[in-house]
Amino acid sequence: MLTPAKLIKNPLAKKRYLRFMEAKRARYSFFLLFILYFISLFSEFICNDAPIYIRADGRSYFPALFFYPETEFTGSGKRTRPDYKAISQTPIFTQNPNNVMVFPPFRFGPYESAKIRSLQSAPNISVSAGPRPVMATANIQKDHAVVRSRSLEYFTGPNEKPERLPLPPEIREAADRRFKNQKAPFISRAVKTPGGKTAVISLSTFSPRENPPQTVRLTLREEIPKGLPAGEMVFDPKLKLVSQTGKIWDRMEPKAREKTRAHVRLRLRRYVEPVHLDIGGFRHRLSFEKEEARFPFPPAPGHPMGIDGAGRDVFARMLYGLRTSVTFGLLLVLFSMSIGVAAGAFQGYYGGMTDMTAQRLIEIWSALPFLYVMILAGSVFGRGFFLLLLCYGVFNWIGISYYVRAEFLRLRRRPFVEAARSMGIPARKIIFRHILPNALTPVITFFPFSLVGAIGALTALDYLGFGLPPPTPSWGELLAQARQFRWAWWLILYPSAALFVVMLCAVFVGEGVRNAYDPKPYALLK
Repeated sequence: MLTPAKLIKNPLAKKRYLRFMEAKRARYSFFLLFILYFISLFSEFICNDAPIYIRADGRSYFPALFFYPETEFTGSGKRTRPDYKAISQTPIFTQNPNNVMVFPPFRFGPYESAKIRSLQSAPNISVSAGPRPVMATANIQKDHAVVRSRSLEYFTGPNEKPERLPLPPEIREAADRRFKNQKAPFISRAVKTPGGKTAVISLSTFSPRENPPQTVRLTLREEIPKGLPAGEMVFDPKLKLVSQTGKIWDRMEPKAREKTRAHVRLRLRRYVEPVHLDIGGFRHRLSFEKEEARFPFPPAPGHPMGIDGAGRDVFARMLYGLRTSVTFGLLLVLFSMSIGVAAGAFQGYYGGMTDMTAQRLIEIWSALPFLYVMILAGSVFGRGFFLLLLCYGVFNWIGISYYVRAEFLRLRRRPFVEAARSMGIPARKIIFRHILPNALTPVITFFPFSLVGAIGALTALDYLGFGLPPPTPSWGELLAQARQFRWAWWLILYPSAALFVVMLCAVFVGEGVRNAYDPKPYALLK
């Protein structure tokens, strides 16, 4: 069997390859990362709202790769992008077996906004119920007779209008002090009212006035037992109780149940104001909410990872975002390392004043604020993939140039370099053909770690709003939506998990490469 080890002719490279393959964690991480990225390269054939292949009127079309106007299939004269799902249901394709559309396995694209009607099933009605203490007031005279009241019948009974209330001695004494125009503090006492309710009667703080008051206002507040649970009930469109918490439905009287169902029936058609009902001897406030679909939407059939705030499928955007992130990382690392290798090789080979001058220029360049430059370039030229790649690449090469410079300073006095110079070989060939192959160890070792940094940087810029332009699929953009919709757990979980797995695999690969290039893997520090 032909294996990579048999194809490698250089003994040292073969030894390093075998050493890397011995590290299971690095090997499995590399294969996993490679498979995920390879799958993402064919995203258009996996997640797309456009068909892979169309056969219509004897002609073949490939909408996943090429654009075709709507008039090409309907003859409507419209040059806009067609709705292939709607066209597939027209008589052109339903009545002619020779005309076919082959859709991808997942028929949602990263830019397609889902129709809310396709997600909205028969809506349930959620009824929230919680105890609400009743407040009442009563104005009394010097003989403690009630002259005016509000909501007092709740405590005394609907048909009772008592002339006097059963006041505790402390409340009577406090009321008398107020009638005598004497200073009195706030006071409250719990009493049992004629209606069988427990109420807390209170008097507010009183300060002396010019004339003594003719009446004193008492405030009655229903006392709610501690631990009385609130709850929620869910009814389906047929008014059947689906679920409940707090045993609210079980504590309801038949009349209260009928009234609740009547309001649920009404809420299916229009908005209903909250109502107050007596449940278990206490006043409860019931609010009615219809469970309507809205974006972002949690995972549902056809959308295994849910839908984002714009109605786009999260799974499709995750897959396309994987391709975008890894491709950006690879291109950025290749671009920045090419600049860094060239700069480090130039400094290390020539040395002297050339090296010192270049070092000072690099220090000045590294002091420039990258984020401000990125914002300025984006505002002038508009945000884009290649602009971001260019701006980030021209700042990201400095670190690797130090390592390459050190390698060239070490190797430029070696005998094979002196021999090449004595033979009259040009400096360009000596740098890139003789020295560079022996100075690539730090470049190869740092490549996976630089890839991790590039992917993380793109995600961070997208999260902050300075990355790729919308609506480009991006993990950072999904995390930015999660910041806005904090209750949408799927916008937090899936991008974070994908970012963690990809970066962890790249780190494991980097560790494996570093160990493979270690000249003394079994050396001990003594």
